[in-house]
Amino acid sequence: MPPFPFTAIVAQEEMKRALLIAAVDPSVGGVLVFGDRGTGKSTAVRALAALLPRIRAVAGCPYSCSPESPAQACPHCSQGRGKSHQIPVPVVDLPLGATEDRVVGALDLERALTKGEKAFAPGLLARANRGFLYIDEVNLLEDHLVDLLLDVAASGVNTVEREGLSLRHPARFVLVGSGNPEEGELRPQLLDRFGLACEVATPTDIATRIEVVRRRDAYERDGEAFCAAQAKAEKALQKTILSARERLGGVGVPDAVLERAARLCLALGTDGLRGELTLMRTARALAALEGADVVSVAHLRQVAPSALRHRLRRNPLDESGSTARVARAVAEVLEPA
Repeated sequence: MPPFPFTAIVAQEEMKRALLIAAVDPSVGGVLVFGDRGTGKSTAVRALAALLPRIRAVAGCPYSCSPESPAQACPHCSQGRGKSHQIPVPVVDLPLGATEDRVVGALDLERALTKGEKAFAPGLLARANRGFLYIDEVNLLEDHLVDLLLDVAASGVNTVEREGLSLRHPARFVLVGSGNPEEGELRPQLLDRFGLACEVATPTDIATRIEVVRRRDAYERDGEAFCAAQAKAEKALQKTILSARERLGGVGVPDAVLERAARLCLALGTDGLRGELTLMRTARALAALEGADVVSVAHLRQVAPSALRHRLRRNPLDESGSTARVARAVAEVLEPA
């Protein structure tokens, strides 16, 4: 059965917008989605990947390198490029119980035992290159895997030094995590690596709940027919994403907008300058999606909660949540001119 269509997902507008922004500009830094179970988090990630156009990759390369610009760290492509073919955008699940060998790769035991060859068996990070690495219940991920992901996310390269192997390979992916905040918090170091953080909640109005159930039931009864009915909308959204990618480099960010972004981050007391950088990149990607040539303060207002809510310091004198604090600062700093 084909994945549930992205355009058929009801409500959850902030989550859908964040995923589209990450698809337009992966440099935003990935998406974290926290909220109730059964609110479409994993459905949205898989639906987005299925929506994206196929990518061209070097045939036989386990890291799906682009034939136009193969990664310098790729041990396969460094030996010479062959033919290329088109493949779906990789979407790789990183299960909570995964061993480090499965994640980073390890010695290929079968070839070692049968042929006496010391060869590398690529792991999940290799498969995720140029695609999405999805971690459900990311707040429950073991610490040693968190440390590993932090290193790879920062460099875009996975370095393997184990069992007599010494190898580097490309591992650039959009990191998408989801989880339930009631089950534990995310480590600050990993939380900071996510460009955008979204909150999703179970719909409380009857009409929305009915529509969710109706669409899901129709999909499970006849997935092919349901997806066919959404094909036109999916194609239109795909064209919008491609157009936004082409437009992105030409979208301007006026100094006045940068000043508003800096003032907002100062008002919220965010650490470092990653908040401003993410806010700027996110607003620019949103502008590209909307077909605008210049980022406006209105774009900042739309993306500020996702870009900043997870970057706030704890304030013992302010019991309001991070979303409320961002909303209050947005109202004060980004009020309509």
